[in-house]
Amino acid sequence: MKKPDHRLLPVAAAAVTVVLWASAFVSIRSAGGSYSPGALALGRLLSGSLVLGLLCAVRREGLPPRPAWRGIAVSGLLWFGFYSVVLNWGEQQVDAGTAALVVNIGPILIALLGARLLGDPMPPRLLAGMAVSFAGAVTVGLSMSGEGGSSVLGVVLCLLAAVAYAGGVVAQKPALGHASALQVTTFGCLIGAVLCLPFTGQLVGEAADAPLSATLNMLYLGVFPLALAFTTWAYALARTTASRMGATTYAVPALVVLMSWLALGEVPGALTLAGGVLCLTGVAVSRSRARTSRVVAAAQETRPEETRKPV
Repeated sequence: MKKPDHRLLPVAAAAVTVVLWASAFVSIRSAGGSYSPGALALGRLLSGSLVLGLLCAVRREGLPPRPAWRGIAVSGLLWFGFYSVVLNWGEQQVDAGTAALVVNIGPILIALLGARLLGDPMPPRLLAGMAVSFAGAVTVGLSMSGEGGSSVLGVVLCLLAAVAYAGGVVAQKPALGHASALQVTTFGCLIGAVLCLPFTGQLVGEAADAPLSATLNMLYLGVFPLALAFTTWAYALARTTASRMGATTYAVPALVVLMSWLALGEVPGALTLAGGVLCLTGVAVSRSRARTSRVVAAAQETRPEETRKPV
């Protein structure tokens, strides 16, 4: 009987993350009409923390080791907390094209910070793939823009969101060397929720007036795109570089186009479809490896252990 290829598990985990993060845009569109940015972020983080806490209790994960706490704290403050609020706020201030242009700087910043702080390699294929995907993301955003304008505040908020996202990912990577993906996600989410507690009054007041559909969408955002998707993200991140994982998220704009088409009946135009194809093409290029490197790696795996020792 053929053994399962465990190398495919991180790929599958990354795919789950990308699909669920794409679905979040449809839910945010519904919940965002009834909840302010801070209240929506807090409600999402609280529901996500509850689910993650229960999973940790069932699995008896316990507290993360001490060396992991620095990365967990930084990612919790930057990515789970600060990013959630400023992104919600920024997307209310700018049109879709500007948001796509500014927020999708995030994966590029991850690659730069990963190379500088984590020693991540920067192969030409990764750089080329990210360039193609970024062009596709901008094309999708511009093609789906409405007549709304862009404020300086909105641009700054989206830029801060991109920086917080990149910083959170790069901080999370070392923590995964000491703690499990579930531990890192759970306690990062809890720290983000604590940071957003000042929005408790807004959340309570707005929940009383919000339609059930908006509240259900907020809960969905906490359980699936946050609790589940951030855990599968951490699992995959622990098994690859931050730069490569960042490039994978460029598939999100293409999936958002598809989901908006299926769920909301928003038929994409030719330019939107072209941008989506560019996004997916860039991800494929960034995730690929040169044929020669695959041949060398395969040869090393088949050679006896003693012949691979340094001389």
